[in-house]
Amino acid sequence: TFGVIADIQYADAEDGYDFSGCRRRYYRQSLHLLWQAVAAWTAERPPLAFVLQLGDCIDGLNARSGEAEGALAQVLAALGQLQMPVHHAWGNHELYNFSRTRLANSGLNSRAERSAAALSAGDCQAYHFSPATRFRVVVLDAYDLSILGREPDSPRYRESLRLLREKNPNDNLNSPAGLEEPQFVEFNGGFSQAQLDWFNEVLKFSDENQEKVIVMGHLPIHPDASDGVSLAWNYEDALSVIHSHQCVVCFLAGHMHDGGYCLDSHGVHHLTLEGVIETPPESNAFGTIYVYKDKMVLKGRGRISDRVMHF
Repeated sequence: TFGVIADIQYADAEDGYDFSGCRRRYYRQSLHLLWQAVAAWTAERPPLAFVLQLGDCIDGLNARSGEAEGALAQVLAALGQLQMPVHHAWGNHELYNFSRTRLANSGLNSRAERSAAALSAGDCQAYHFSPATRFRVVVLDAYDLSILGREPDSPRYRESLRLLREKNPNDNLNSPAGLEEPQFVEFNGGFSQAQLDWFNEVLKFSDENQEKVIVMGHLPIHPDASDGVSLAWNYEDALSVIHSHQCVVCFLAGHMHDGGYCLDSHGVHHLTLEGVIETPPESNAFGTIYVYKDKMVLKGRGRISDRVMHF
């Protein structure tokens, strides 16, 4: 049994709206909703094995107000009440607030304790763990290729900017207007070849050992569990790795605050969680997933629906 939550995007700020000006964001309230989730998970019996925090736990507003460290401390204080491990994906909002170097030295570096099971190339945050026999969780770094959080003179920044400009000729790199591949915007990112090769080897091991695998990352990798824009740059590469193996049963993502779901042609469930940040105070957006031999049962709270996912 494990907990799932996405896009808390906490900031000590009055309610605002998204970039389109139409969707309300409850910056201050999101921390209260997180505390409610922590209380509910703490009361679960039997206890949860772990929690997956799918990225964007604080909002980019904090970088502009100089409140990034304080906001992160508040979120980590809430999650720190849990008596089980919390595994973090890094999203675009973490990278608006902090460099990757700073994040690697923060409480959001859940890879640190699992270095033996992590990708050793560069500063990629990909790793995996096995919480139960024949069951593995893989954490992917969807901003391994990205211009966010990197020094402009670094090779990875230059490589990512070249790829982004190749696919997106717009002056505003956050605009998907007119793009054949609308996911190529600055607020998304992608997977390096080194990460994809490592991912392939992990899944090969899981196939050989007849494991069931859940994969998590901030960005969705299936268009039918997304809005077409909110996808990893090279989502097709990640999908092709998954589809070349038998073991993956589910891909969990955040980033798209409306949430999404599809069962793909290879029988993999793609679940994109609704974001806490756009959840009104009287509701919530988190869930608990119960794993069985042949299915996973999601018990959602508030905006997140219950779901049974057979495999």
